[in-house]
Amino acid sequence: MERRYFLTLTSSVAAGLSGVSALALAQAGNPRAGVDFRTLDRVAPVDAPAGKIEVIEFFWYGCPHCNAFEPVLAQWVKALPADVVFKRVPIAFQPGFVPQQQLFYALEAMGLVDKLHTQVFAAIHRDRLKLVSPADISAWVVKQGVDATAFASQFNSFSVVAKARRASQLMDAYQVEGVPALGVAGRFYTDGELTRAMDRALQVTAFLISEVRVGR
Repeated sequence: MERRYFLTLTSSVAAGLSGVSALALAQAGNPRAGVDFRTLDRVAPVDAPAGKIEVIEFFWYGCPHCNAFEPVLAQWVKALPADVVFKRVPIAFQPGFVPQQQLFYALEAMGLVDKLHTQVFAAIHRDRLKLVSPADISAWVVKQGVDATAFASQFNSFSVVAKARRASQLMDAYQVEGVPALGVAGRFYTDGELTRAMDRALQVTAFLISEVRVGR
């Protein structure tokens, strides 16, 4: 499968995008299966508890479009309804991406995602650092004030390695073709190529959330 990195935005997106999605979609036309999103042939694994709707962002720290999308996505997530559970899933289109998967899950295990997630993007895309190897990643994390031993323990832990492996399995289950991309409830997939822009992809995701909510 060819892997791609999608153009991110056609315009600025307000933080309240999820709240105005119905109007926006009415103006643009309701999303169409096979055009704006895909319905998965087989339901993907879902971790959200019963009664909650899981939304996933598939991303790669090295992707410039994921970097540009991140602040818009972060604002959109803040406006999500209480019945929606959002999570980020780092992808590995090739073995060289795995250390960055482990970086994300190590930060998650240490409660440092809110503090350092966007800083990882900045280090790569603003500061032009090559956070590719475990050694380079560890050196950068330590410069952020994180204990080297504690980070190494998490980075190499069975739990983090297992989460990275599961992330790749989930990527395959959703048939992710490029990043950034979005999955909904283990049933639907959309991305910037299908929607032609990531602001539209967020609108489509809001539509899919509403479809799941009413049982469609």
